[in-house]
This record gives sequence, C-alpha cells and structure tokens, in this order.
Amino acid sequence: MPRVNLDIDTLRSFATGIELGSFAQAAERLNRSTSAVSAQLKKLERQAGAPLLRKAGRGMALTEVGEAMLGYARRLLELNDEAVAAIRGVELAGRVRLGMQEDFGESLLPAVLGRFARTHPKLRIEARIARNAELLDGVNKGKLDLALAWEAGAGSPHAEREGRWPMRWVVAADAPMKLQQRGEPLPLVMLESPCLLRSAAIAALDRAGIAWRIAFSSTSLAGTWAAVNAGLGVSVRTSLGLPENVRALTAKQAGLPALPMLGLALHRAEAEPSPAVAQLAGIIRRALAAE
Repeated sequence: MPRVNLDIDTLRSFATGIELGSFAQAAERLNRSTSAVSAQLKKLERQAGAPLLRKAGRGMALTEVGEAMLGYARRLLELNDEAVAAIRGVELAGRVRLGMQEDFGESLLPAVLGRFARTHPKLRIEARIARNAELLDGVNKGKLDLALAWEAGAGSPHAEREGRWPMRWVVAADAPMKLQQRGEPLPLVMLESPCLLRSAAIAALDRAGIAWRIAFSSTSLAGTWAAVNAGLGVSVRTSLGLPENVRALTAKQAGLPALPMLGLALHRAEAEPSPAVAQLAGIIRRALAAE
C-alpha cells in the first residue's frame, strides 16, 4: 500500500477553519481563495478515505474521522512550527502566564516547564496552580495567557478540548476492595464546594440510593490525598496526576455507581496566540498525550 504524505498547508487550512468555525474566514486569514481551501479539504478527505465533515443543522460538524484528523493536524502543525523556529535560530523572549489545575501541579507541570525552559531560555513562564473558576476568570480577564482546566459548563471564547477522561473512585493504595461498611454511610473525602467532581460523586450516590457523609473536606488536593491515604474515606478524580499512595478504581471494582466522563480543555486568552503561547500549548498537548 503506497504511503500517504499529508500536506502541512492543507492541514493548516483544515485546523484554522475548524478553529474559526468558517473556512471562508480561514481562507481570508491564510491569504488564500475560498476555492483553494475547498480544494484542499477535498484532497484531505481523499487522503483520509472518508468524509471529515458532516451537516449539522445549518452548519457543519466534524465526523469521527474528522475529529481524529484534527488532533493529528494540530500536533503536526505544532511540531512543524517548532522545527522551523529551532532551525532558523528563533529565540523567543518575554513571558507567558500559565494556569493549571492542581491535578497537574506535580506530574505534568515540571515536565512542561523543564522542556520549555531548555528550548527557550530567554522566555519566562509565570505559572499558577488554581481551581477551575479562578483559571477561567484569569483567562477571560487577560490575567493568564493559557490555562489547562476541566470542562465545567463555563468556558472561554478560545478553548480547545484536549480529551475526555473517566472519573474514578479513588482510595488509598492499600485500601480493601470493600469500601462501604454495612449500615454505615460511605465516607467521602472531597475538595470544598464548588467542585464539579464532588457534585458528580454526590449525584451518582444519591441516584443509586447510597447513603454518604463528608468525612474530610479540603481546600487543596494535597490535603485530599493525605486524608485518602490515611484511610479517612473515598474521593473522586480522574487517573491523571494521581500520587503513588492512592489508586483509582472503576465503578465495578469499587462496588459503587458509575461516574461520568470529564473533558479537559486548553484555554487561550487570544484567538491568535503569540509564538511563545503556541509553543507552550504544543508542549502541553504532547505531555498530555504521553499520560
């Protein structure tokens, strides 16, 4: 079977059109004619061997193949732009203000910052670990350039979903499989309200008719993990960024109700990010892909 070589310009037109919600606007931004962009999309669909877009009301939406292609397109474009900057000796300077959920403070953040600092030593990163509402507020008010946050209803104008992860019941690494004692409410270890994972856990337990009580409430994940490790109760997170002294269980393993999926998005303050912000976003995406 002959190899198919995807064209970077074609991928850029495709990704830009999806981001702007209009391929006519993408053509204008990329200084191409609308017919040229349309021809590129048809070529990309021939290479994919399947439609990338489908009708959705008066507009268009991505097919399953289109969603997969978009993910690869973004990664290839980021690598392309990073390679061009590197071989041309481009040195980025200035600062990038980055915000992340606590889930990534110990696992993802050090790797991202280390790689970015080695690639761009003259660029300063100001990192902030905070909860969802504060991160989104920072992006929307221009106090953060980039934020990695859970999807929680509220959002920002320039956000891209980076994936969806199942919520899991989390217990101490050496905890017994039977989490609920007969006749006793299930002890929960949770972040203080408002917390979307706390709300999801309580809603799931209420629907299943399982009694519960808040055994420990914390303002930080560090406090949550300490309480779970001490055996004070059960918590709920995704499998991303879990410390070694706790483990994530499926609903079947825990003998508890199933929990929903949780989306993760990368929010930008600007529609057209600076080269530094774009580079950092690419590094974060690749680090997430390796999780």
